[in-house]
Amino acid sequence: MKTLLIRKMEHKDLKEVLNIYKEGIDTGMATFETNVPSKQVWDERHHATLRFVAEEHNKVVGWIAILPVSTRTVYSGVGEVSIYISNDSKGKGIASKLFKILIEESEHAGFWTLQSSIFAINTSSIQLHKKMGFRIVGIREKIAQLNGKWHDTIIMEKRSEKNL
Repeated sequence: MKTLLIRKMEHKDLKEVLNIYKEGIDTGMATFETNVPSKQVWDERHHATLRFVAEEHNKVVGWIAILPVSTRTVYSGVGEVSIYISNDSKGKGIASKLFKILIEESEHAGFWTLQSSIFAINTSSIQLHKKMGFRIVGIREKIAQLNGKWHDTIIMEKRSEKNL
């Protein structure tokens, strides 16, 4: 029986985190990015402590992290969620477990809003976010192109009941 461990992300996890991110890039519906960033760039973009991994048998199989939405102080409690699960581990409830700890820890850190921008065609991610208490607050039509094709994104958010 496999044992799943949810824990704080460590620097040593970045190689596996970026490999999973590459799998997301390859789907063509997880991000507009087409290249995997360096470990340093990834590390600088994401919140220093609100990042977690799911690990099975000493292997990272998923991750979740918050990116600040702005450097302005008034938005210090608003974060954009990134969540990626390895292709071999999808559909096992790992994303929900990662989300649960991120929501709890982000509220302890003073975040009042979590948001996500999701490709409209990524129905499984939209459903996951709904399950975790997010709601659709908007649609950005033809917001950007990926491989020459325009895509819409769904903007979803979850407001903290503790920090409002």
